[in-house]
Amino acid sequence: MTGRTDIMQELSDKVNLLDTANKAFSRRGQDYAKAEHDYRVGLAEKILAEREKGTPVTIMGDICRGDRNIAKLKMERDIAEVVYKSAGEAINNYKIQIRILDNAIEREWNS
Repeated sequence: MTGRTDIMQELSDKVNLLDTANKAFSRRGQDYAKAEHDYRVGLAEKILAEREKGTPVTIMGDICRGDRNIAKLKMERDIAEVVYKSAGEAINNYKIQIRILDNAIEREWNS
């Protein structure tokens, strides 16, 4: 009976981890959206400033994206994206682990 109890406890732990990961996924999605917003707004403002200075359109994208502030915003956006996607992968991983434990429990109960 101890084996069943251990597996049930492990399943319960994984379900709790999944719940926590789902909550984190939501927060990280919001962080990602905010970082995307900040990057796009910053880039648009920089492009407008460069247009006012008369910067040629052919090099404007490179100049704007090479600006330290814009590059930092893009890096923060990219980091937020990676964190968001890794949270989604953690959720998928927990789901797989829960399925494996559920199958083990079913095998245990049917034997």
